[in-house]
Amino acid sequence: MTTITIQETSGDAASKSLQVTVPAERVRLAQDRAVQQVARRVRLPGFRAGHAPATIVRKKFHDAIRQTVLDEVIRESWEQARTSESLKPVADPSVHNLKFEDGGPIEFELHVEVRPEVTVATAGGFTLKREVAPVTDEQVDEQLNRLREQKATWLPVEGQRPSPGQMVQVEVTSFEEGDPAEPQPHSIVLGEGQALPELEARIMELQPGEVVETQITLPEDHPDETRRGMVRKLKLALHEVKRQELPPLDDAFAREVGDFEDLGALRSTVGKDLAQDAEREADARVRDQLIQKLVEANGIEAPPSLVHRVIHGYLHAYGVPHEKEPEFAAQFQPVAEAQVRRDLVLAAVAEAQGLYATEADVDARIGTMAAARDVPAGQVYASLQKANRLAELERAITEDKVFGYLLQQSTVEG
Repeated sequence: MTTITIQETSGDAASKSLQVTVPAERVRLAQDRAVQQVARRVRLPGFRAGHAPATIVRKKFHDAIRQTVLDEVIRESWEQARTSESLKPVADPSVHNLKFEDGGPIEFELHVEVRPEVTVATAGGFTLKREVAPVTDEQVDEQLNRLREQKATWLPVEGQRPSPGQMVQVEVTSFEEGDPAEPQPHSIVLGEGQALPELEARIMELQPGEVVETQITLPEDHPDETRRGMVRKLKLALHEVKRQELPPLDDAFAREVGDFEDLGALRSTVGKDLAQDAEREADARVRDQLIQKLVEANGIEAPPSLVHRVIHGYLHAYGVPHEKEPEFAAQFQPVAEAQVRRDLVLAAVAEAQGLYATEADVDARIGTMAAARDVPAGQVYASLQKANRLAELERAITEDKVFGYLLQQSTVEG
């Protein structure tokens, strides 16, 4: 028997694991072909090119022949698996648990990611609520205060202890096993969570120019589990204290912030910007409702392999330490599952309706972006291309087209 046998051992809607066995006879035939290929290419002392004995070629080029055989049988096995298992791969397969001994069969596992078969039978008929949160005077005032903080100056404070909201220049020396480490300078705005609360409390007991040795206990939620509850000896040197001086909220401030005639014009623009944000948030909530109803109506599942891939992406993006990965993965599991279901249902609708971003769509979107920035479209395109964000833009346009189609199938109230 020279037939390659392929058996699915595990998998889900988005991945397959296949056990492959290539019989010894087929391996021998592949070895013979590999020996002939190598013999034709090499020149050995005492033999004319292409006439070296096969036994010598096998011995001298054993590793190269072995790799050639592996490449051939893996390629053949993959081609057979794609056909026999009706696979629609989204990436090249990976090979695991390879077993290859001279004179015997070759055995290995093929792991491959495949495109899940998702059908959206119910694409509409839903009732969606769109609620736009009103913009309040308090929100406008809060945004104006943020602008004031951006334009604020920091003035020295003399002869008094620092308080929350003030900036301190402090030097911290830690003691490791009794020996002082190199002093570390820090600039901290108190009360904003930039330092441990107990450390900030010690700093607020000092006068500018004062130096003190103290102890703090690291909190039980410290990122490094081995340091939780540890008592640390420190030397604190408070060099400077500054208070924030906010500019007055008047017409002059409005003109400094931008091209505004007076404070009223600035307030009006801020209010309009907040209203636009509220509209976008309302639209986002409608989309979330729609996705949820589509998922429920069509029974969309989240394949574990895709969920694992998304979680792995989160781990990499957030730089999660290895020892914290299990806790992080458990916390983000629901988020990853929701993301997978969302991506699957949108991709299924896009494919069924042919709602993909075209080159003309991309050009139009870039033209809009360029007009908003008052720069040439070519400059925007080059910037996106350099940052490898063109694919991201295409996905965003595709999503917009898909949601545009789906929202036409349902009723949006509000």
